[in-house]
Order: sequence, then structure tokens, then C-alpha cells
Amino acid sequence: MPKIKTKSGAKKRFKVTGTGKIKRKHAFHSHILTKKSTKRKRNLVHDTLVSSSDMDRVTLMLVM
Repeated sequence: MPKIKTKSGAKKRFKVTGTGKIKRKHAFHSHILTKKSTKRKRNLVHDTLVSSSDMDRVTLMLVM
């Protein structure tokens, strides 16, 4: 059986930390920024962790 490839979209969007958690970027920070407040835009800059409820799905996409 051949090896199963990683989902290329997930490969570009997620990074695994040293402790095994998965980092992701915030959405809504690419365009239409004029109507968003400075505070809101600033908070969207930082990376965050994938929630525990989505962890299994994201892990499966990265393992495949």
C-alpha cells in the first residue's frame, strides 16, 4: 500500500508545536479592514491554538 499524503491545505495552515499542540492563525484579517477597529485587528494578528474539539479533525488532516 502506498503512503497516504498529508492534506496540502492543512499543511499550509497549521503548525505542530514541540509539545504536540497545533497552532493556527486567526481568520478575518486579510481584507475589508477599514470597518474593523484597531483593537480587533491587533488581536487577530497573534497565533492561537486549535480548540480541543477540533483537535482530532486537524490531526487527521495532518497525518493523512
